[in-house]
Amino acid sequence: MSDATAVDPKLLEILVCPVTKGPLRYDRDRAELVSEGAGLAFPIRDGIPIMLVDEARRLDA
Repeated sequence: MSDATAVDPKLLEILVCPVTKGPLRYDRDRAELVSEGAGLAFPIRDGIPIMLVDEARRLDA
């Protein structure tokens, strides 16, 4: 994992899905935070989670 995709573990503990307010799963290989409940994957860019629905990838896509 490169520094560009590294995310602070403490940050991962407090982040929740902006849609469902539910838990997120960290997908290190794809550099995403995945919300199974919302069916969305939020990108991580330069170590910063982009928690905008418009930027998220749909899981069914």
